[in-house]
Amino acid sequence: MNDERQTTDFGFERISPDEKTGRVHEVFESVADRYDLMNDLMSFGVHRLWKRLAIDKALLKPGQKALDVAAGTGDLTAALARKAGDDGLVVMSDINPAMLANGRSRMLDDGLAGNTRFVIANAESLPFPERSFDCVTTGFGLRNVTDKDAALRSMFRVLRPGGQLLILEFSKPASKVIGKIYDRYSFSVLPRLGGLVTGDADSYRYLVESIRVYPDQETLKTMMEDAGVERCGYQNISGGIVALHCGYRV
Repeated sequence: MNDERQTTDFGFERISPDEKTGRVHEVFESVADRYDLMNDLMSFGVHRLWKRLAIDKALLKPGQKALDVAAGTGDLTAALARKAGDDGLVVMSDINPAMLANGRSRMLDDGLAGNTRFVIANAESLPFPERSFDCVTTGFGLRNVTDKDAALRSMFRVLRPGGQLLILEFSKPASKVIGKIYDRYSFSVLPRLGGLVTGDADSYRYLVESIRVYPDQETLKTMMEDAGVERCGYQNISGGIVALHCGYRV
């Protein structure tokens, strides 16, 4: 039997940390080209509203520096780049080269590459100097990180004093009724939809399971505080299906 201390979650499975890193890489390598389309289909486009709410919360000012961790194809990166302006800088980072390549192409197409840099990076050990960024964000990426505590410490480390950390992620519905409807939709519809659109139902089954084993709102808030983040709080969105956590380096 595996020692729980030497394993981590991969959806509902318990596997070694190294195996999880490899399998998560395979998931996003598989779905990268259809990732944006699937986000629109799965959420009926509402994911754009969730991300807009996160960006509205960001205190990034023109000329400042931001880091988007596990950036995927760059929805948050693009919005941050517009906020930072020509004199600012936004670093788009992701551990998966295929996702980062898609995001880079998008930034070029949108004319946002001038103040954007692209870095392949593991959220658990970000390759940036301490106190580098005024704002650090991650959207729908933290649940795929093997060691979430290490990632939170790493994100806090690169924040400047007064800097802001924003974490947008699926969470626990506040209502049992919403939770039951959400579960039925997630487990019955999403893997089938993923199979039809991307040819990979298993990856979307993992993504659904990864949401269910992700820390709830209060647990994540405590994890942020344990990592050194201060003035932590969160806002439930869409009945708690998504939560936006916010904290600072004071």
